[in-house]
Amino acid sequence: MPLKPIDEALIQLDKELLWHPYTSMSHPTPHFLIKSAVGTRITLSNNKELIDGMSSWWSVIHGYNHPVINKAMKAQIDNFSHIMFGGLTHEPAITLAETLIKITPKELTRVFFSDSGSVSVEVALKMAMQYWHSNGFPNKKIHNTTQWIPWRHFRSDVSLRSS
Repeated sequence: MPLKPIDEALIQLDKELLWHPYTSMSHPTPHFLIKSAVGTRITLSNNKELIDGMSSWWSVIHGYNHPVINKAMKAQIDNFSHIMFGGLTHEPAITLAETLIKITPKELTRVFFSDSGSVSVEVALKMAMQYWHSNGFPNKKIHNTTQWIPWRHFRSDVSLRSS
């Protein structure tokens, strides 16, 4: 089934404005406009249905449009959509941390929330470096696959030597 003119226009605008992950900016791969997604099924704007085989990227682990997640998100949005966690806290985070601690080994007594897998690895490196720094070894180096990174090379945000 061919795309509607409005869908073709959106795809063209996407090409002009967006740089998608895992594709070249100068020679991008085709992108498909979606209409809806439920479970593992994605319906394109031309009604063609796909099965999402990635099953781990972002929130797809539970399937798209999961009713329990949707209900929780709808209830939360009326209070606040997002609050930075630096110096602030909220009941849903505390409740989730309590739940996670109950199902993990007893030695794990704290939770650190992160927004992605790559950031969680970076945070773990920073935590390891902070541990050594706090215990009197500020020059302790942590190996990062290709180089040794001393503490002074870390920026204060969530990016390792990104500039």
